[in-house]
Amino acid sequence: MPAAFRGRIWHWRGPAPHHFVTCPVQVSDALEAGVYGQSYGWGAIPVSVRIGEVGWQTSVFPKDGRYVVPIKADVRRRLGVDVCDEVALVLGPAGRGAGPRIDA
Repeated sequence: MPAAFRGRIWHWRGPAPHHFVTCPVQVSDALEAGVYGQSYGWGAIPVSVRIGEVGWQTSVFPKDGRYVVPIKADVRRRLGVDVCDEVALVLGPAGRGAGPRIDA
């Protein structure tokens, strides 16, 4: 069952900088419970994501008690969004539910 929610894009400046959206508590709890499958290491869970008409496969990661969704550079360019922009996401199990895979 896909989860739809809104969140703001933020930038993590760590050793591997990337952009993310943090999942709401309810979605994070469902991920932790294994609704979309099991973790394959460091708590990462493979998922499908869609923002607007752009969909892709990725993995969500635990951070500070919730999960974060990485937002690829190509996705941000295609949608014209960046840090602090609010986006509407649809998250589902890997391979289904969120939309078509793209090469991003």
